[in-house]
Amino acid sequence: MVRFFSAVSILILVAVTALMVVLPLMLPPLPPPPLVLLFFPVGIMAVLMLLAFVLSEASMTTKVIL
Repeated sequence: MVRFFSAVSILILVAVTALMVVLPLMLPPLPPPPLVLLFFPVGIMAVLMLLAFVLSEASMTTKVIL
């Protein structure tokens, strides 16, 4: 059987998981970010969707015959 994870990588994953569970309980809550910063993920998603749905120049110049 193929081993995908070594003992060290499993230990690191368990430590990161434990930190993600414990740290939010210990740290104080942060103030909300400015409204402008909230639009960055929306802008990135819009650009990625635009790039995904717009035809590229390569697909227009190459003709595939089926």
